[in-house]
Amino acid sequence: MRYFALPEQLNAYFGSLYIFTETADHYSDVTRADVPQLRFMLENSGDYHFHDGKIAPTPEVCLLGPTLGATRFELNGPGRVVGISLLPAGWIALHGGDASVLTDRVKDMGHLPGYRDLLEKLRAAVDAEAMAALCWSFLAERLVALPESTWRLLEAVDGWLMGEGSPRIETLADITGLSPRQLARLTNKYYGCPPKLLARKYRALRCSARIALDHESWQALCDDGRFYDQSHFIREIKHFIGLTPHQLQTEPSAVAQLTLLRRSLGGDVAVINRFS
Repeated sequence: MRYFALPEQLNAYFGSLYIFTETADHYSDVTRADVPQLRFMLENSGDYHFHDGKIAPTPEVCLLGPTLGATRFELNGPGRVVGISLLPAGWIALHGGDASVLTDRVKDMGHLPGYRDLLEKLRAAVDAEAMAALCWSFLAERLVALPESTWRLLEAVDGWLMGEGSPRIETLADITGLSPRQLARLTNKYYGCPPKLLARKYRALRCSARIALDHESWQALCDDGRFYDQSHFIREIKHFIGLTPHQLQTEPSAVAQLTLLRRSLGGDVAVINRFS
């Protein structure tokens, strides 16, 4: 897995670009709960196994909606994938609909103008830098201007998610001046779920990074993250990450390790991007 920090003009819309390569006859691993992903399957195909039991084949040009639990994926042989993680503004630019409709689901984007052309160009590209340049151009053409009120809301929600160990809905309501009902409608639309579930998801993402990358004691994080007890902490990490805290600390899977490395992206990358 190789990551690329995006050009400055794309930073508010997308989290990162990555190229994933594997050479096994059959490959399977688990990815954490995540933001939406646009993925181009350069070689081979596979399936997503969502936490609710649904299984979906992967289109060649795949828009994976926000995931609210660990997702297992399988590749049927050696594969190459180019992926881009979408922040809410990027979701608006590439899809525009209610994100909660595609939560834990996939959409085939291959029939939309430009997407299959990019797939074929990526397949013919000679190196990773050329692939990244093709994607920068493609994404830049699709940026849309958002109202200032939407930017302010997204900045408020992002700051809320990253600013507290266990984000409280009351805090977000105070920051935005919006009612719980209004917040639920807007976070469903832009993030794929209501504030309470969104807070749980990002609490787990932050804790998992502190365990696996910062080597903090997961037992100590139970109190820091306002979990009820150790059993609650273990269940939350297992649900959103796909591994127990002990596994994260001692034997994280290859994809879990590589995904967590997004946090270390350099350059002018917002904190929320590092977790997306």
